[in-house]
Amino acid sequence: MTKRSLADLEAVRLDGQRALVRVDFNCPVKDGQVTDDTRIRAALPTIAHLREHGARVVLCSHFGRPKGTPDPAFSLRPVVDRLELILGAPILFLESLDDGAIASTRRMPRGSVAVLENTRFHPGEEANDPAFAQRLAALGDLYVNDAFGSAHRAHASTEAVAHLLKPAVSGFLMEKELRFLGQALDHPKRPFVAVLGGAKISGKIDLIEALLPKVDRILIGGAMACTFFKAMGLEVGNSLVEDDRIEMAAALLQRAGDKLMLPVGAMVGPMLAPGVTTQVVRRDRVPPGWSIFDIDPRTVKMFGAEILAAGTVIWNGPMGVFETPPFDQGTLGIALTMAAATRRGAVTVIGGGDSAAAIAKAGLSDQVSHVSTGGGAALEFLEGRTLPGVAALDNA
Repeated sequence: MTKRSLADLEAVRLDGQRALVRVDFNCPVKDGQVTDDTRIRAALPTIAHLREHGARVVLCSHFGRPKGTPDPAFSLRPVVDRLELILGAPILFLESLDDGAIASTRRMPRGSVAVLENTRFHPGEEANDPAFAQRLAALGDLYVNDAFGSAHRAHASTEAVAHLLKPAVSGFLMEKELRFLGQALDHPKRPFVAVLGGAKISGKIDLIEALLPKVDRILIGGAMACTFFKAMGLEVGNSLVEDDRIEMAAALLQRAGDKLMLPVGAMVGPMLAPGVTTQVVRRDRVPPGWSIFDIDPRTVKMFGAEILAAGTVIWNGPMGVFETPPFDQGTLGIALTMAAATRRGAVTVIGGGDSAAAIAKAGLSDQVSHVSTGGGAALEFLEGRTLPGVAALDNA
């Protein structure tokens, strides 16, 4: 989808205008302090561009799940404090969406920034209510969506308001997400390899179906590989298996042929706990009562060879229970290989969510081509679904 971008708007059009910018500031907060400001920093290029061109910047975001009513536990105040620190400038905090708040945005100096309190304090946000969207639209003269992580939600601040404020364009983060994910799908450098992990095949079946005709290889890891093993007639002990998806897995194996690669072995344990006794076994040698919690070193090497030979790699989902060492070794091995493939010239895209957390844990986020900021949005985009927050923006 070719959408109009903030870069398409000339400086004279921005000067003195109020830019309502939908950002994703849904950051982790503990004891009133932001513990990871990655999402705030991801929006900085868009904020900086608008300020430099004399716009009055009004930011809005959801935060947590306050169920459509004000709740101090879900206030954006800690995020505003962190943003003030990063920008080195005071920020106007709009605690409500009343007439006074709207009027105050018109009195803002050029290049200044305001932040609206959590959009989900209003029931009209998640209901995509036209009346609430009208109130939001009163905060701006143009609209910029830089919240790719929320683009799969048809909410008032992501979808309805884009029909009311014109121009409605993508911010630099949104533009980057659409470019990397779109090019990977539509114009990949070949070979094109997808690395898919996670717990359940049911959560990835649409993605597998969408990618099968496009890729040269799909590498399957994570607990969802166990359902494929079961479909092959292998014993998997107490491993997580979706029994109602075994037939589907068998049909997929038959249809995909050698496009679909499964682990040749696993790291198993009697239970999921740090420091537990583990074994590395072949996939047909899982001990009774034990469970598969990670791929084995042979599989890391086998998958790694495919990744290193690729021109484009998309990775979505961990290879094991990476939050619980030593079952993080398979995921770490794939992360290191993704970085190595990037150095060799491959386009490497991390599809948000747990994969983004895993590459960050490995300290390699800046050593791959692109780490998506949207788990669910990236998944739906890769599945070929229309993202309402993107569809609502102006076409280029």
